[in-house]
Amino acid sequence: MIIRISNAQAVRKHSVVVPYSAIKDEIVRVLKEAGFVDDVIKRGRRNRRVLDIIIAYDKDGNARMHGFRRISKQSQRAYARSRDLRDSRKGVGGMFIVSTSRGVMSSPAARMAHVGGEVLCEVW
Repeated sequence: MIIRISNAQAVRKHSVVVPYSAIKDEIVRVLKEAGFVDDVIKRGRRNRRVLDIIIAYDKDGNARMHGFRRISKQSQRAYARSRDLRDSRKGVGGMFIVSTSRGVMSSPAARMAHVGGEVLCEVW
């Protein structure tokens, strides 16, 4: 999903459509709260559901999300405690997206809630 968003930003698309899943919906919610995505619209029914993601751009036409890196993979899961979570070193607005027992949240929110979990990806 994040690769689709990244590719759409590269060609300056206004929106991108991805197949729906609950985890993708939660990740996009976190990206929306952080300002990397303008809006997300759920469309369709049952097994044909999709997420229509509106990409955020600044006044100059540059995308707000400059890059990402997948941390946890099928071959190697990555977990972190709340005190080990830090802000991304990639930039001022960088953060990690963490799947915790209280849901998917950004690394600053997970630190404030004192919960750790699986580190899904890094966005800057």
